[in-house]
Amino acid sequence: MTEVPVRLDGRAAVVTGGGTGIGTATARLLASQGADVVIASRKMETLRRVAAEVGAETGRRIVPIEADVRDEHSCRDMAEQAAEILGRIDILVNNAGGSYMFPFLDTPVDRFDNNVSLNLRGPYVLTQAVAPHMIRQGGGSIVNISSAAGLTGVRGGAVYSSAKAGLQMLTRVVAAELGPYNIRCNCIAVGAVASEGALRSWARFGMTPESVGESAPLRRVGQPEDIANGVLYFASDLSSWVSGETLGINGGPLMGGLPEEPGTGRR
Repeated sequence: MTEVPVRLDGRAAVVTGGGTGIGTATARLLASQGADVVIASRKMETLRRVAAEVGAETGRRIVPIEADVRDEHSCRDMAEQAAEILGRIDILVNNAGGSYMFPFLDTPVDRFDNNVSLNLRGPYVLTQAVAPHMIRQGGGSIVNISSAAGLTGVRGGAVYSSAKAGLQMLTRVVAAELGPYNIRCNCIAVGAVASEGALRSWARFGMTPESVGESAPLRRVGQPEDIANGVLYFASDLSSWVSGETLGINGGPLMGGLPEEPGTGRR
């Protein structure tokens, strides 16, 4: 039987937003498959805790580095530290991000600037900083974490939707330009995932994971591990001939049409 090529032994990864939710789940899964991982965010205390936990679970080197992806110098410094500490960077997961939900007419320009800096400019800068290391090594994989909002839009999220749509296009252009260096760049458009931040946000509006998941064809919200599985696919040799793509991980497509038969789930 041919071995499925998901192991990441000897590879080094950088995961932004690595202290919570999708970032933590991704760091844990990559490490379980043999990678050493730098996790980065603004909260060093949280990073240290996650690094200790994941390192103990997996036996891999998990390195916490404080960084703010909205700041260019912080991004570049973190990339250089990661390369120096781990010796190489094979995988970059641009996961750090967040949404500010305001009606379009009530969204001030400073909110626009901050949201674009977090969701689009940060991945742009980090990809620029990491790419030269990957070129010298002979290749690598970049995975951008976007949102279903970047595909369909969301009311109250004009800026967030636009930034995530931009990240998806950045993915395609980077894939085209860096492909000759054996660098792949792909993207995941995330649906409703029960991360810590999402759970707090839903609770403010009186929503539960069960109520949010009712509209999805698979009848549940996602878990951070669902997204981490997609990252592993793009980071591993399973996707060695895949680049420039955006994969929706969202519980299935939402469609109008015939009503369901009561109690059956059938239409």
